[in-house]
Amino acid sequence: MNAVVEQHARVSIQLKTLVDLAKKAPLINLQHKRIKAGQSGEYVSRFKGRGMEFDETRLYQPGDDIRSIDWRVTARTNTTHSKIFREERERPVFISVDARPTMAFATRGVFKSVQAAKVAALFAWAAQLNGDRVGGQVFTQHGCQELKPGSGKRSVLHFFNALVAPKVSTLADASLQQVLARLIQHARPGSLLYIISDFRGLNDKVELHLSKLARHCDLVLIHIYDPLESHLPAKGRYRLTDGERDTLLDTGDTQRVLSYQQQFQQRQMRLKNLCKKWRMTLLECSTSDDPLQVLS
Repeated sequence: MNAVVEQHARVSIQLKTLVDLAKKAPLINLQHKRIKAGQSGEYVSRFKGRGMEFDETRLYQPGDDIRSIDWRVTARTNTTHSKIFREERERPVFISVDARPTMAFATRGVFKSVQAAKVAALFAWAAQLNGDRVGGQVFTQHGCQELKPGSGKRSVLHFFNALVAPKVSTLADASLQQVLARLIQHARPGSLLYIISDFRGLNDKVELHLSKLARHCDLVLIHIYDPLESHLPAKGRYRLTDGERDTLLDTGDTQRVLSYQQQFQQRQMRLKNLCKKWRMTLLECSTSDDPLQVLS
């Protein structure tokens, strides 16, 4: 019975598994190495801006920053007024998770989709522990489900339910580039943004959307892959299945093997160059890795 449960947990996302990862959240560090300059809260960030929200307007006092003058109120009352801001105590953490069919695959460890969900859960619990607002996006081949960042465990559990059973809004084009275009609209500037995917479909338009996100958010890419994708096994014939159809993989065809591995290496290098150019953080996580060790 236990073997059956364990096998099921390797190929499908279990709510209990995600909830239990809360115990490991204190070991996760959300201060990523490419995040440089100071900002309010517990993070170090390279982003410009006060990290402040408008609170009220009051009469101008000597020493007030002239950039804070409320010109509309000043014009209406004929008396100079200043805007008063208060510090944001919470930072939005937005986690985008790939749940397309290519993620339902593994030759060892767990499915890429399961690994992605575990990584997302660790980030969500760590953010909640820091007192941040947690939201996210789950996307399939049919569309997306977006969840507005909220505070507390309730928001984290709401996100987990979406990971287990996403309720997507249907898109005419549910490609990676369309998903990221939606993300630009939903991710608030200054957010800490995680994108967890195998990045199948990476192209020039995807790069453009990622660069736009990187201008306004702390962006971390987590590349999920199976070891077979990076290096095909020794010569032989291997049976692969999606549960409905079977196919044979012949690794005796040297040219095909090289072409296959080059495609993976090119995508991996493209991600690395993109992150270097736009000062994003890239983490690599295989289906056989311990996600806690990768993140901590």
